[in-house]
Amino acid sequence: MIAVKHTFRLISCILLMALFAGCAWADQTEETIKADNPYMAAAISEALDGIRNGHGGPFGSVIVKNGEIVGRGHNMVLGRNDSTAHGEIEAIRNAEKQMGSYDLSGCILYTTGEPCPMCLYACLWANIDAVCYGCTIADNADIGFRDEAFDQMDGSRGQWSEYLTCIDRDACLQLFQLYKEMEHIIY
Repeated sequence: MIAVKHTFRLISCILLMALFAGCAWADQTEETIKADNPYMAAAISEALDGIRNGHGGPFGSVIVKNGEIVGRGHNMVLGRNDSTAHGEIEAIRNAEKQMGSYDLSGCILYTTGEPCPMCLYACLWANIDAVCYGCTIADNADIGFRDEAFDQMDGSRGQWSEYLTCIDRDACLQLFQLYKEMEHIIY
């Protein structure tokens, strides 16, 4: 009985150490990836939440209206087995639910990676005023995502230069590097 009790304590200690090690990673990451823009910092936090939980790639998004975050989302492709569950789409769905409207006029979307064509057009359909992204389509390709191939099919990326603005790329590149170094599934 005493051996079982000690074994149980040992296992409990190991589990607690593993839990705290995970928390230390979380805290360290939040402290080391610094975005200048507070909304991009929130998008990075969303992305970190998603990759910590194995939901999908390092793509987090927030939607802001009048200085307030009205929607949040991160990539859920693996978590939901849904190829359309990109971070931007999840944030749009969340904002529309929170606001009780399919019209997101007056909103700005902040996302860690430049939107793929599907997400770009979803932003337009939702009437989002502008998109601020961190990493580029080429950066997405560097970590194994195929956005660039779909973008080349459409060929219209250049016409969106006033709608799409790159900000905090260095912070988002740190996020992408972290993801690249982790064990993950490429889809």
